[in-house]
Amino acid sequence: MDLAKVVFGRNSDGMARTTAALAGVTAIAILGAGAPAHAAAHTHSLTHDEQIVFQDWSTYKDWRGGTHQGTVAIPGVRTGITMLKPAGTIDYADPHTGTTKTWKYATWTSPVRQVGFDASELVASWNAETPAGTWIQIEMQGTYNTGTQTPWYVMGRWASGDQDIKRTSVNRQGDPWSTIWTDTFSIDDVANGVMLSGYQLRLTLYRAPDQWRSPRVWMLGAMSSYVPDRFTVTPSAGGIAWGRELAVPSYSQNIHTGHYPEYDGGGEAWCSPTSTEMVIEYWGRKPSEEDTSWVDPTYPDHTVNHAARMVYDYQYDGAGNWPFNTAYAATFPGLDGFVTRLHSLDDVERFIKAGIPVITSQSFLASELDGANYGTAGHLFVVVGFTSNGDVVVNDPASSSNDAVRNVYKRSQFEQIWLRTKRINASGGVSGGSGGIAYIIKPWWKPMPHGV
Repeated sequence: MDLAKVVFGRNSDGMARTTAALAGVTAIAILGAGAPAHAAAHTHSLTHDEQIVFQDWSTYKDWRGGTHQGTVAIPGVRTGITMLKPAGTIDYADPHTGTTKTWKYATWTSPVRQVGFDASELVASWNAETPAGTWIQIEMQGTYNTGTQTPWYVMGRWASGDQDIKRTSVNRQGDPWSTIWTDTFSIDDVANGVMLSGYQLRLTLYRAPDQWRSPRVWMLGAMSSYVPDRFTVTPSAGGIAWGRELAVPSYSQNIHTGHYPEYDGGGEAWCSPTSTEMVIEYWGRKPSEEDTSWVDPTYPDHTVNHAARMVYDYQYDGAGNWPFNTAYAATFPGLDGFVTRLHSLDDVERFIKAGIPVITSQSFLASELDGANYGTAGHLFVVVGFTSNGDVVVNDPASSSNDAVRNVYKRSQFEQIWLRTKRINASGGVSGGSGGIAYIIKPWWKPMPHGV
């Protein structure tokens, strides 16, 4: 068993890796200590002590900036960046195949972004197209509040397929102050006072020497956050989307038990790709019959098997790599995806009101979530709506059949198990919680909800 999965509390279902304090997040906004989290329509204001920001590069102006070495910005409505002229060649020894191949490459390095506060965590996200014979690497270099810098950390080596390289994280990179845990940059000990104040991202595009097509990347971003340790959170007000439920398809991971154990042990561990596939298909997209032709024809729901394979992280040995899931979703026409954190169920309600389902990551004992009838060190749901009294309607992939996927969980219980960063585990010890992790997957043209 991978020690990182044990010590840092993330299992193959995609739970948080660290017991360090995690934060709630609002995309494209900074919220400091005591900042109001609710829209004016609420009858009272709830304050939060977390600080977070999601920042991205996604416009033509963004891509024109930064430092180019063989890359070029693409004009137009659906802008992005691609390789213009290779900056050179490099040999890459794939640690998961033992094969060394030569690749042409070009790089784009972002300007330094200031976080706006002292952050303890960062998770990168990207949306890209990688034709056959191409792949990309995402790196991050942080600046501490002391003025010193981290090494360049690899945040992911990724391709939409798995024939050219095996997509992979690079676990346990580190320096005296921080460590990369699968897909997350984490300050080792916030008590030391050395925190993340800024960062830049570097994108490297690779293509085979005989390949004329290149990767295209249209979004590169990162969520930075800090929140003090918390076992409980103050309940949110609600009332924004009560009585609204979205028609998200229902898929059970459990009916895939034993399928393709080479991908995270089989379907019993596929909560993340199963949830991701549900949302992709809610938006009217799905893998084609040709895409899924490799799946045993006797298996149900071939698209779930396909999703598990296409998000699989060969280093993590699991299908729960957060940005690999959202990047997979963005390979479908018109969809964007990113990883963030949200402050409360009020934020989730705003997404539901806007017609956007939200995938959430949580951990709990069976006694902490009435009706679940199981406990987990890490699991993902799709929030699809709210009852008339504010309870949470989820598509829970850990169900016995597709027909049993829809579940209703008490609002007060759900909010605690999702937003907390510390919890008492089944052994009576302390484990980490996701701190409000969420996948947002939506059409690129659909705006973020007001107030989020």
